[in-house]
Amino acid sequence: MTSVDPGGVTRHVDEGVAAPVVTRWLHLAAAPTFAIMALSTLVLDSSAPMALCSSGAGFGGMAPMYLLMAAFHLGPWLKLLSR
Repeated sequence: MTSVDPGGVTRHVDEGVAAPVVTRWLHLAAAPTFAIMALSTLVLDSSAPMALCSSGAGFGGMAPMYLLMAAFHLGPWLKLLSR
């Protein structure tokens, strides 16, 4: 279904309905994603040295970076839990 606004621009009536719903929940995906990446890095890469990271296996390398990114993205979760 389309509508014409006073400026003569034709728009779809349902345009932009899904975007606010998706963005309302999309910001919650970052922290768990980074936490899963940190966990998988610790579990799966613990025996193999990483070529691009200086410390190699263990808690060095990418895992601390992923944990730090997860911590930076906890804001939306804290706001949601405080309601």
